Amino acid sequence: MNIKKISFFIIALAIGACAAMAQIVSTPYSKMGYGMLNDNVSSIQRSMGGVGYAMKGGRIVNVMNPASYANVDSLTFLWDVGVELTNLWSKEQGNKGYNFGGGLDYLTGHFKVAKGLGASFGLLPYASVGYAFGGDIDGGSEARSGNGGFNQLYVGLGYEPVKNLSVGVNFAYLFGSTNNTTLISSTSTSYFTRNMKIRDWNTQVGVQYSLPLAHGRDLLTVGATYQPKKSFHGNAWGTTYDSQDNKMDTIGYTSMSGNYEQAASIGVGMSYNVNRKLTVEADYTFQKWSNAKYQPISGFEPPTMRFDDRWKLAAGVQYTPNRRGSYVGAMSFRAGAFYNHDYLNYSGNNLRDYGASIGVGLPAPGGKTTVNLGLEWRHRVSSPTKLITEDYFNITLGVNFNELWFWKSRIR
Repeated sequence: MNIKKISFFIIALAIGACAAMAQIVSTPYSKMGYGMLNDNVSSIQRSMGGVGYAMKGGRIVNVMNPASYANVDSLTFLWDVGVELTNLWSKEQGNKGYNFGGGLDYLTGHFKVAKGLGASFGLLPYASVGYAFGGDIDGGSEARSGNGGFNQLYVGLGYEPVKNLSVGVNFAYLFGSTNNTTLISSTSTSYFTRNMKIRDWNTQVGVQYSLPLAHGRDLLTVGATYQPKKSFHGNAWGTTYDSQDNKMDTIGYTSMSGNYEQAASIGVGMSYNVNRKLTVEADYTFQKWSNAKYQPISGFEPPTMRFDDRWKLAAGVQYTPNRRGSYVGAMSFRAGAFYNHDYLNYSGNNLRDYGASIGVGLPAPGGKTTVNLGLEWRHRVSSPTKLITEDYFNITLGVNFNELWFWKSRIR
């Protein structure tokens, strides 16, 4: 089986498993708001701390900044498929827990349309919900669980109107649903479920500018993106059931339009590439969630939950000794770190996390396909009061298929 047939098989498998994209996360914090947000990073970018606003290159699909799509080899078609495995250790008031999960992370493609014009498409997670915990209450027990998430099916274009300057745009169809359930068992059994379903469109614009230095051997690139504030389209409602009444009720059914919003988001980054071997990048993300509307369903969410502004700092490095040399020389070595001040706030305690990552890119013999393996440690906690402390150890695996689909053989 050649590499092209393998790529088709993995892509078909990934599309069939797209519903599992929202099940990677496992944290009680995801029961609030829209769940845990994602940043559209690939396995390569995860290994570099999650940078990407100023990242460009013909061998990477960089959805973080659509302006990067303009930089693509005219003869190749890129596929990038990523999966993730997660180990979670948590601690709450002396009680310890452990969880293991994983699944499909993303599926993206990238190809050249015309001179200076590139395109991308794919499937990405937007936000994820996943948790299960419980305990005893007076006269019975309580169990809480949540699942689901929101995904993005996107297409994007990147164009280079003048040398070294590129602009781009992503158009995404946002879809999915989440369910947060509380089950109470005592003399009777009752459950309460908060449901949310989104069917909407999303846009993002980006720009990159590169400045050649050191007689063209080095390259300084700056990049920026913007995603506008908008109202979500979909529905939110609550469901209640009591075994004594044997009756199910729907309460608080509302249209999300005008009541639930996405925050405006700005991202900026700068990268420096030395002689096509060493790349260093730093990024900053800011999202104005404190101004985004969110209408809680009465009785289903804590009244003390609110949104804070989200901001994130990330930095990463990649070193490739010699792409045209030995196998070891053609390997890419990566490392990075980040700090994230999240958008969720519970009872005056903001959620935040920080972490570090390392990774390696392993070129496939006889081609440009690369297997990207990454290890990431992440620590998540609320502040100033430590409600739940979580430590994650993530293994990320991405396969970047680089196919010569547009090469025409010469007839002899």
